[in-house]
Amino acid sequence: MESAQAERSGGAEPSAPSSPAGAAPSRRPLWALAAGWVATRALIVLMALNVLRIGDVSSDISVIYHSWYEVLRTGTFPLDDVTWQYPPGAALVILLPGLLPWSYLVSFFVICGVVDAAAMALLMRAGVRRGRSYLGGWYWVAGVPLLGPTAYCRYDIIVTALAVAGLLVMLRRPALSGVLLGLGGLLKVWPLLALIGSPRGRRTRRAWTSAVAFAAALGFLLTAGMNGAFEFLKFQSERGIEIESVGALPLHFARLAGSWHGTVTMNYGSTEFLGPWVPVISKVMVGLSVLGFGWLLVWRLRAARWTTATTFDAALCALLIFVTTSRVISPQYLIWVVGLVAVCLTVRGSSQRPVAVPVLVAAALTTLEFPVMFGAVNHSQLSGVLVLTARNLLLVVCTVLSAYRLWRSTRPREALTTVVLPAGQATPQYPVRPGIAYEQDLLDDLAPADRP
Repeated sequence: MESAQAERSGGAEPSAPSSPAGAAPSRRPLWALAAGWVATRALIVLMALNVLRIGDVSSDISVIYHSWYEVLRTGTFPLDDVTWQYPPGAALVILLPGLLPWSYLVSFFVICGVVDAAAMALLMRAGVRRGRSYLGGWYWVAGVPLLGPTAYCRYDIIVTALAVAGLLVMLRRPALSGVLLGLGGLLKVWPLLALIGSPRGRRTRRAWTSAVAFAAALGFLLTAGMNGAFEFLKFQSERGIEIESVGALPLHFARLAGSWHGTVTMNYGSTEFLGPWVPVISKVMVGLSVLGFGWLLVWRLRAARWTTATTFDAALCALLIFVTTSRVISPQYLIWVVGLVAVCLTVRGSSQRPVAVPVLVAAALTTLEFPVMFGAVNHSQLSGVLVLTARNLLLVVCTVLSAYRLWRSTRPREALTTVVLPAGQATPQYPVRPGIAYEQDLLDDLAPADRP
């Protein structure tokens, strides 16, 4: 009966009972959240404009993105630029600043700020609901600025906002969720991973169908309207190991010891290791990705309990597996992780709370590694390698912890045993929970002087 009701409601159990613990949060923190967002975003803008000097990363916008814009506006993808390694939907983001009246750089910052504010508003709105928490909003306020100027100098915050929106509406509007995640998938693929946590039943069918249909339709339009929409796929097999990835750590230490004699060069838009052992490590990382997503499939098939938190928790776990086992970990990838942790924290019963603090530390170390110490990382100097190692080990720990907590949170509940007392025995004057009936019966048999 219980499972049938869960299926009729889309497979998700209520996240909190109607009790004080499930009461709607007070709205008083909303002003504090808004003020915190304004203050921290002003800090990001100052860093992005190089007023606060951490490292100038805005050249990616004014030089690389703008050069792509000039090509895209002619009706073709930048086929001659090997740094273009993105799905076709990314063209929409690159073209968007051209619609605004300011310079390309300023327009890009404005778009990032507006999208960031929209994500913040969604997290605040989610926190107002019964059984939810403002902790997700606070996490977004604190987590994004830890990534320094990178947060507004890459278009990943736009993709993350789409994923946040898609997840937050999945339970109520699965079709809209699918559209948002499908659009995000055409920008950077990974938002489609959030569908792994969709509740079983009609919500999964609606979300997955709308995601595939929207992505296919928009992909077809972009392919028909512009040349070279999927040319970037041809170069994936020729990529090396990006120097900030988990797989790069053995090569860094081998280079420190003087036992690796390959090259470090700009390759398809990122700084990568090329040379001995790179093909082997690449195959190992791909194998780990396959194993990770195979485990996710087993988890989904065997999960016995599904709550509101499960939808968000599974999305975060899938993303961490994707990032940790990837041959490339760019600094902006941490924006993705911060966004999905924030979504998880909007639900009080999330299993992923222990992951939140390590992710914040990893975000801070990411900014220390890039742009502050990127020269040391690029040359495999000890200081840079140690910072990178600490960041990557934290990501590995977060991935394992996330998977473990997700698995435990969806295991079947242990059956409760109810002890039926003999007919002639007096019933206790206070309520007895079934799980402790036997122990309580023993206490009732003790004389008052003998009780602990």
